[in-house]
Amino acid sequence: MSDKKPLVTHVYTADPSAHVFNSTLYVYPSHDIPTDIQDNDNGDQYAMEDYHVFSLPEGIAGPVTDHGVVLKSQDVPWVGKQMWAPDAAEKDGKFFLYFPARDKEGVMRIGVAEGASPEGPFTPDAEPIKGSYSIDPACFVDEDGAAYLYFGGIWGGQLQCWTKGHFAKEDYENMEASGDDKPALNARIARLTDDMHQFAEEVKEVVILDPETKEPLKASDHDRRFFEAAWVHKYDGKYYFSYSTGDTHFLCYAIGETPYGPFTYGGRILEPVVGWTTHHSIVQHKEKWYLFYHDATLSGGKNHLRCVKAREIKYDAEGKIYLAEPQGPSVQ
Repeated sequence: MSDKKPLVTHVYTADPSAHVFNSTLYVYPSHDIPTDIQDNDNGDQYAMEDYHVFSLPEGIAGPVTDHGVVLKSQDVPWVGKQMWAPDAAEKDGKFFLYFPARDKEGVMRIGVAEGASPEGPFTPDAEPIKGSYSIDPACFVDEDGAAYLYFGGIWGGQLQCWTKGHFAKEDYENMEASGDDKPALNARIARLTDDMHQFAEEVKEVVILDPETKEPLKASDHDRRFFEAAWVHKYDGKYYFSYSTGDTHFLCYAIGETPYGPFTYGGRILEPVVGWTTHHSIVQHKEKWYLFYHDATLSGGKNHLRCVKAREIKYDAEGKIYLAEPQGPSVQ
């Protein structure tokens, strides 16, 4: 079992996106709710309807403030259901919440909402971002002010339905490319417009390379290939692309020279935790680096009722990531 305590216990939280805004640590998670829906690969059991924002002014060891619901599905005209893992960003004194959801036709899209403070509330655009699809948006604002949105997830995230350049419902059961000779499905990236509301370019693929062969990872490489939960942070001039391997339950990372990559596989950050999913973020706060993640310990192992946790990470002389304290044993 995990040796870390949940940061929040009065509601179920998952998919934590952590940021430092105005010198304060904020977490933007998804909000798990109890449901009788049986677990399935479509992810119907993840029936989330709104978002809370949490602040930790003293860091992960101090008190956590729940700022309440800052956006709910009823506020967004295009949303049908399932507001999954969000992310937040700041630019020019404005704050942005990026979120995925099924539209009225059941297609996963990504929306954006704007607010005047990190605590929200956030006012959503009436339509999803043009050209957006799939799940798990993660916004990275570089030192030069350019902002990029990473996104994508297979299985319930529908990324496998977009290999033809449009949504192909018939490809849903082709959960991912298969076979040793086929490249893995990868996350997507697009630079955002200056106002942070639209894509400023065509969507591109985020390629992860094998460090030995220098070739893209294969779909059959389940221990290392991308599944969902893209995240990017910068350390020592390098771009770190981290992600979940999905059905093998690892958090891994790869390193690149630009926000677009390609990224070379670097290793694992976290072994499997209690519960099926693994989703995370990485942030620096007061000279230390932290991994935010979730597991299902608070609910006794119910996969769709999760809790956010955090632990310190460090970097070795070669820039490889490791946990400051070894991870305790865990179970699925």
